[in-house]
Amino acid sequence: MVTKGIRGAITVENNSEEAIKSATLELLTKIVELNNISSDKISHAIFTLTNDLNAAFPAKFARLDFGWKDVAMMCFHELDVPEGLKMCLRLLVVVNCDDSFKPEFVYLKGASNLR
Repeated sequence: MVTKGIRGAITVENNSEEAIKSATLELLTKIVELNNISSDKISHAIFTLTNDLNAAFPAKFARLDFGWKDVAMMCFHELDVPEGLKMCLRLLVVVNCDDSFKPEFVYLKGASNLR
């Protein structure tokens, strides 16, 4: 068994708990569906938010709404690059998988410009 990372990002409408929750759940739903992963296969998840987003911890919504109670998760601020995308939530989900697993990355809304 190996570990592989699944990357994703989404822009958030505004700096509110509800907007961060909505964006987090949309991104998580798409990543889980496209990659057919269950929480028991997840090693850990890292969320980053740009400095203009601080109203909520995205990991909270993964734990409460997706049941990721046994998944190690951390939330950080993204590096504040002057010309970088604003209002952006990024996610790295690291999964335990077979070597043949090919992760599908997910970039939604304004974050689609990142790829």
